[in-house]
Amino acid sequence: MAFKKAVKGTILAGGGALATVLGLSQFAHYRRKQMTLAYVEAAECISEPVNREPPSREAQLLTLQNTSEFDVLVIGGGATGCGCALDAVTRGLKTALVERDDFSSGTSSRSTKLIHGGVRYLQKAIMKLDIEQYRMVKEALHERANLLEIAPHLSAPLPIMLPIYKWWQLPYYWVGIKLYDLVAGSNCLRGSYVLSKSRALEHFPMLQKDKLVGAIVYYDGQHNDARMNLAIALTAARYGAATANYMEVLSLLKKTDPETGKQRVSGVRCKDVLTGQEFDVRAKCVINATGPFTDTVRKMDDKNATAICQPSAGVHIVMPGYYSPENMGLLDPATSDGRVIFFLPWQKMTIAGTTDTPTDVTHHPIPSEEDINKKEKIKTNTTRTFSPNTHRHNTNKNQSVLHLTHNVFNLKGHFGMLWQYFGGILTNHCASSCELPTLCLKIRLRR
Repeated sequence: MAFKKAVKGTILAGGGALATVLGLSQFAHYRRKQMTLAYVEAAECISEPVNREPPSREAQLLTLQNTSEFDVLVIGGGATGCGCALDAVTRGLKTALVERDDFSSGTSSRSTKLIHGGVRYLQKAIMKLDIEQYRMVKEALHERANLLEIAPHLSAPLPIMLPIYKWWQLPYYWVGIKLYDLVAGSNCLRGSYVLSKSRALEHFPMLQKDKLVGAIVYYDGQHNDARMNLAIALTAARYGAATANYMEVLSLLKKTDPETGKQRVSGVRCKDVLTGQEFDVRAKCVINATGPFTDTVRKMDDKNATAICQPSAGVHIVMPGYYSPENMGLLDPATSDGRVIFFLPWQKMTIAGTTDTPTDVTHHPIPSEEDINKKEKIKTNTTRTFSPNTHRHNTNKNQSVLHLTHNVFNLKGHFGMLWQYFGGILTNHCASSCELPTLCLKIRLRR
């Protein structure tokens, strides 16, 4: 009788979830048709690289100094900033990018190395009927397939095992994972499947054996985040973007807008960290893609600006490789303190993460003892740790922002201002990076 009830409940839950996904999909399609943000194609897009080899840093600095005005200047050399630069320069926009440290030296090189749509985000989308969460998952699954296709030397599909310890969890998680496959559609890497208890223990012999029922395996992607970021930066440079690392922005340049009579951002004053040389770089459009340091740049524009970015620490622990097989990861969806933790193979080691704890922004974040202690069961086998400064939108009704799930642009009502980009997940950086160059292109066409 209990089994029949479980089967009946599974069918009802699965049917309801399927109907929800289809409804969200149709509504998302309707919303896209209603969007007023038009995508404008550049008159002369660049289809072939301008340079066979990326120019030297010295040559890039000369370009930054000798160019009277760029169409687009990007502050920040992470995945989003480099993606914006690449998208802008291949649309025919005269593009520059400056980074205070090295490319991908911050958050973009300290991820879990996953290329994923976000199983948790899909769960939230269904449970809360959140259309924006659903759109983000749909886009991320498309971008997952895109990254695996265009960079097979830096990425690969990765099966991830979800252990099941209660019988009722098996149909619950099975329905959720199958919906994840369904939302991916033609971009589904491989179909998910169920493993018996014995097969699950073959892959992860260190799993707790008591009450283990079995496991579900689904597929996401894994990539070398730092190398991917660097490849995007080098590609932008080959297409003609003036990209320079170790260039710190000291202040924002402003001039009077002839249309409004107000002061608007027109470039930056920057310093070569290696030599101490300072010079100005002017641009029609300045993009702030500094991630957790978003508010630092915003306050250069307006000292009284209210913070819109909530930094958080995402602690990862690196453990010996025997905690995971070379070709499969593990997802613990509900730890004793209610967290979600991945155990992922990476370069003969195992990465365990991540936490999400509010913190202060630092240039070189170090995991706190408290965050490490939260993983007490694996603390004794820790070989090293790392912690990126992640960030999210700090909700404030007084802020004039357009909130696209995790991607936020701080718009001030007219073109030519300082544009803010922050949030998002690493998988979505290519698609998200297209938004601001589109708006910057509209600026150039207006002028």
